[in-house]
Amino acid sequence: MSAETEGGPVRVVLEGPGKNALSTALMTKALTEVRAAGTRPLLLTGAGDAFSAGLNLKELATLDISGMRTFLGALGDLVKALFLHPGPTVALVNGHAIAGGAILALTCDYRIARDDAGIRIGLNETAIGLEFPPSILRLVRARISPQFIDRVILEAGLHAPQEAARIGLIDEAATDAAAAADAKLAALALHPRPTYASAKNILRGYMLDQSPAEEARFEQLIPLWASDELKMRIASVLMRK
Repeated sequence: MSAETEGGPVRVVLEGPGKNALSTALMTKALTEVRAAGTRPLLLTGAGDAFSAGLNLKELATLDISGMRTFLGALGDLVKALFLHPGPTVALVNGHAIAGGAILALTCDYRIARDDAGIRIGLNETAIGLEFPPSILRLVRARISPQFIDRVILEAGLHAPQEAARIGLIDEAATDAAAAADAKLAALALHPRPTYASAKNILRGYMLDQSPAEEARFEQLIPLWASDELKMRIASVLMRK
């Protein structure tokens, strides 16, 4: 077996309370697993019947500015590690992928969802009152075509898999999504790994870097995310669940 092809795929499973809601602990664990994968092909999925229902709003509602900086830092680090992972990545969207969950799916080279009309996929941050960090918004704009970007961001809707595929939140809805995801990852893994890694770096290596103005905006967002006003909005969302 050559150095280009050695090393089987790694499965990173998002697992935690609240339909795998993205807590600091969950994101830190996933980041460790992504980094440990090296250059191996990586399949990202969720535990149980959900991919991820989004950011852990219960944790968000408790965070002060220091805690929010840690939380958003963990999110940014995980997004960057997945988006720039040098090996092939496929997201197996096995259930709801909402807000931060949909962001993590968008980091992957290819995204396949289970074709189930009951699954919802989308970015509802605007509806909740969460402003995207600059680098994450750039990722979304890179992955969603200009034809649909306003709909995805401003309408902030949640879509069934077939519609999510049509507007670019995922690439494919499949009856046997697990088999399709494994097959796609295996096909991508046939490419010479150094070439794949180099091509991905050329395409994406610069994309999540923040300008000084964006870094300043990110610092401004932290107290907004930790504000009492946002916590009241989050409490309202949690009461509706």
